Amino acid sequence: GGVAPSYAVIADTFPPHRRARALAVYSLGIPLGSAAGVMLGGYIATSIDWRTAFIVVGVAGLVLAPVFRLCVREPVRGSDACDREPVRRVFGILVRKPSFWLLAFGASASSMLGYGLAFWLPSLMQRSFGLDLIETAQFYGGVLLLGGVAGVLLGGILGDRLGARDRRMYARVPAIAFVIAVPLFAAGILSSSVTAAFVFFLVPQALAYVWLAPVITAIQHLVPGHMRATASATFLLINNLIGLGGGSFALGALSDGLAAHYGDEALRYAMLMGLVLYLVAALLMWLASTPLRQDWVDQPI
Repeated sequence: GGVAPSYAVIADTFPPHRRARALAVYSLGIPLGSAAGVMLGGYIATSIDWRTAFIVVGVAGLVLAPVFRLCVREPVRGSDACDREPVRRVFGILVRKPSFWLLAFGASASSMLGYGLAFWLPSLMQRSFGLDLIETAQFYGGVLLLGGVAGVLLGGILGDRLGARDRRMYARVPAIAFVIAVPLFAAGILSSSVTAAFVFFLVPQALAYVWLAPVITAIQHLVPGHMRATASATFLLINNLIGLGGGSFALGALSDGLAAHYGDEALRYAMLMGLVLYLVAALLMWLASTPLRQDWVDQPI
């Protein structure tokens, strides 16, 4: 619930040429929080029990909430910031912008695989690589921390630099990153060495996070400033319903379907087949780049 308003606050606080980097710093919460949760949760679950791991991670949010309330201030906005638009008006604007839907469904396709890998990769490391719970937490936590942080920051830097010259790059940079990530993820999935798998997973994990800052920045510019939170919420609704809602289920169902033929290695091959989702995401992002320039609210660069 706090993500969409946060996007809008950041977009109102930073000028256009710095927004992608600012949103990238905010988005570091994803790899940092995921890595900390995976590593800390693995240790707690092994030392105490898995229920305590959930409680400890959940309490952290309660500790930070009053700090956020005391430290974060609303930015100064333009005169239109006081206008209250009904949600249906924001939807009416977004419906007429093909770039929004292409970006939203492209992000959803990538999130299906991203959430699916996040859910099932620990199982793969234990089934096919023989790691225990602590080793799995260290492996995946390291991949998320190093690869995720690098990828999110890289997306912010490229978004600001290349997007300032050509707004199509806010969509094309993620598309290129997804295409490059596919063979590297495949190499990691097929690897028989834990060390090799870590290296192969590290780079595509970074590339898989590149989309965050450029795409989120583009969404902020598809509507007037006072509609940004609702537009972001609509984008997140689509992304989460499809990506988070379908990703882990799709890979799990595919693994079950392949189990009769591949046995314990079925999950490995399900992940390989799932990589097509990154290619779908790349295609949709690339297609979004053309109408993005026309759909942009500000004056053309």
